[in-house]
Amino acid sequence: MINRVLVGIDFSEASKLALERAIGWAQKLGVPLTAMHVLQPPAPMLPEAQIALPDPVWLRTMEVHAKEQLDKSIEGIPGATSIVKWGSPAEELVSEATPECLLVVAQVGHSGIERLLFGSTAARVVKHAPCDVLVVRGERKKKH
Repeated sequence: MINRVLVGIDFSEASKLALERAIGWAQKLGVPLTAMHVLQPPAPMLPEAQIALPDPVWLRTMEVHAKEQLDKSIEGIPGATSIVKWGSPAEELVSEATPECLLVVAQVGHSGIERLLFGSTAARVVKHAPCDVLVVRGERKKKH
């Protein structure tokens, strides 16, 4: 039995569509919605052979901004919550999911290069999730 709908949001147009579908399923099932955004930590830079880590204040500012945007996207949805984490989007979504939730992801997100190098987040979520996964396809262009 599904007791929660968890949706991954990267603020792309595709993930906005996934959010719309997730809201619809949460309402149909009468369960709470959780929207989740995963920030990917920047790689340390190596200026002149010394490791320079990102400024913690800057990282915290990014986290606060993402949380504000995520909260704005679920504003007005009764019982909806938001989570912002750092890490790999697929791994964090899978770790947040439980066998009783419906996990909703967009087929295509932001980074085309990342997809090319590592495979899509959606594909990794489908492979490893402990629950049912709804992969939302973007709007398809009509063929003439």
